[in-house]
Amino acid sequence: AYDWGVRLLNPVWNYANRLSGSNAQQPEQGLTAYGRDFLRRMEELSIYIDVSHLSDAGFYDVASHAKRPFVASHSDARAICPAVRNLTDDMICLLAEKGGVTGLNFCPSFLNAKKDYPGTAADVARHAAHIIKVGGEDCLGLGSDFDGIRTHAELPGADAMPVLEDALAKAGL
Repeated sequence: AYDWGVRLLNPVWNYANRLSGSNAQQPEQGLTAYGRDFLRRMEELSIYIDVSHLSDAGFYDVASHAKRPFVASHSDARAICPAVRNLTDDMICLLAEKGGVTGLNFCPSFLNAKKDYPGTAADVARHAAHIIKVGGEDCLGLGSDFDGIRTHAELPGADAMPVLEDALAKAGL
């Protein structure tokens, strides 16, 4: 994967595997011994580990074993919306302490717990403000997850970023 140009890799998706549990399957399972070896090898190659789909236990294993910054490429704040894919305040702090970044996820079900909620740019801004409050502005980025979510009502694609810019400005960011 390194030879193909990969520099960011999520060791799991929605399903647990021999590296770790995921937040959708085997959430109590952290990194396996093989997963810890995999993390070490990724760091040797300067490939960032992405924790967005890892189980909480896997997240904490990465936080305790990683020597380099790591990334949650598309995760929001669990304090705002209790989705298991979102980061707790403790996770945001640990990510920031390690010099890592979380990219905001625009998936409506990660922004607000209401069923069939269409999502708003103001929701994204609310998560952004919370993450900055907890971890500082250096740990925040944009992740979107445009390739993996149903269409967001106000942010259906990259061409809608001015809508997000306005929402962030209205939130004082």
